[in-house]
Amino acid sequence: MSITRRDFARASAVTALSYSRILGANDRIALALIGAGERGTYVMSLFQKESGVEVRAICDVYLAHVERAKSKAPEAQSFQDHRKLLELKDIDAVLVATPDHWHKDVAIDVMNSGRDVYCEKPLVRRREDGPEIVKAARVNNKICQVGMQQRSGTVYLEAKQRFVDSGLLGKVSHAWCVWNGGIEGPLPTEPREKPADLDWVRFLGPVKYRDWNPGQYLDFRAFLDFGGGKMTDFGAHWIDVVHMFTGVDAPLSVSSQGGLFHDQHDGRTAPDTISALFTYPGFTVHFESLAVTSGPEYGVTLFGDKGRLYVNRNRYEFQPAGKGAQPVIANFKGDITQEHVHNFLECTKSRNLPNGDVYKGHRSAQACLLAVQAYQENRTLHFDAAREEVMPL
Repeated sequence: MSITRRDFARASAVTALSYSRILGANDRIALALIGAGERGTYVMSLFQKESGVEVRAICDVYLAHVERAKSKAPEAQSFQDHRKLLELKDIDAVLVATPDHWHKDVAIDVMNSGRDVYCEKPLVRRREDGPEIVKAARVNNKICQVGMQQRSGTVYLEAKQRFVDSGLLGKVSHAWCVWNGGIEGPLPTEPREKPADLDWVRFLGPVKYRDWNPGQYLDFRAFLDFGGGKMTDFGAHWIDVVHMFTGVDAPLSVSSQGGLFHDQHDGRTAPDTISALFTYPGFTVHFESLAVTSGPEYGVTLFGDKGRLYVNRNRYEFQPAGKGAQPVIANFKGDITQEHVHNFLECTKSRNLPNGDVYKGHRSAQACLLAVQAYQENRTLHFDAAREEVMPL
């Protein structure tokens, strides 16, 4: 049976209504933000659009960021150390938007303290950290939503139901994931002196010590010490879309090539160009992020034996196989992150697993970090998904 857009809209309305009943008119969710950079502050503002949310605490290693975020939540308490924030008694849920290298420690501390957590992607900086966060969520019976907002976006859910679940796409044999960007300029060299209200040592956290470096602080994604570069920043979203649409969440093998093809000679270590090939049971996936402005539109294309499906955050297009077949195109407005925040809050009440559950976030980060390792070691990695181990050479 095919699902129409009207059916889907009706189902979504029922979900929204059930959420409003669960929340209750006088129920409040006390939220804390850890990591008050640009993204964290923005997502916090989306939480504030949801009924019943009060931001009561904001934490960042740079107190100037805390003060900026407090312009949106002036009653919130200020913190520079997340452990002090977690001593508060009146916090129900925590938004974690720190750099990648802090996700594991902060998320686990939050759940061990008895709170639910919404953690920005990628879930982890290192593959071995993923199972620890999953364990913390399960042992503490906590909701852990990873910021892979495609999992809640109507554009993705509708495309999946209409063309994948219905069988119209047919058997998928390949997925092409594209998220290109322009050539980046040199890293910042100012301020030469560390701001007095910035805790640089705490920012470094689990990575090895180095003296103040404004480029590494202001553009941490350019360094593989702090994350996986474009492969985990962009790739974590698109690889997760493939997992979502196919129902398969771990590759059999991964190879990756790329490099600093527009080297700014500023010490960065993450490649500006990365191209990874994943082999999954029954299909392959190609992810690319190039330093170009002339590439194809960002998005994921799935190739099935009955058609081709393209989807990004605001549009999908299904092209049936066969001469003269007309495409099915739909456009969507708005930021799907709001839908993901809504789903998280709904699950804090229902205790159902969220759309971007921690295990799904772990598997998507895991695949991307395998590609980073393959790039660094310049070899194809063969992966045992059940044991979550790279096979020996």
